[in-house]
Amino acid sequence: MTIDPRVDIGHVHLKVADLERALGFYCGVLGFELQQRLGDSAAFVAAGGYHHHIGLNTWESRGGSPPPRGTTGLYHVAIRYPDRATLADAVRQVMGAGIPLDGASDHGVSEAIYLRDPDGNGIELYRDRPRADWPRPGDGDGVAMVTAPLDVRALIADAGPR
Repeated sequence: MTIDPRVDIGHVHLKVADLERALGFYCGVLGFELQQRLGDSAAFVAAGGYHHHIGLNTWESRGGSPPPRGTTGLYHVAIRYPDRATLADAVRQVMGAGIPLDGASDHGVSEAIYLRDPDGNGIELYRDRPRADWPRPGDGDGVAMVTAPLDVRALIADAGPR
């Protein structure tokens, strides 16, 4: 069986320890818009007026701690930006808020910045290159992704002034 190519991932729900702190990051730093809030137990945020891209809840995690390394669970949530300039602007916001980066990679098909939200959830901020520019293996089938260093300063400089 092959999955229908129109299928995509619509939203993700994250368990957080403190809803206000999580909203400060997702809305205050990354710029998502609050769409709905359920008291101090859940909130739904999105870009562009969508009902929600990210659900944040404390239903099972209020006051909790991040899962320890070496356990299973979500590796990261990837947030795709439409172009290099908007990705660079998001990285500027993150760095301006004093949030450390875990890494920055050029995957050939995309440029990606890695960090953690206040609850330790992995976050990838990335932009895809045009499909015509994706590296391909010798036989032309599939993609030939790589992991090379990404120069964050060049990313920001190439995007121009804020």
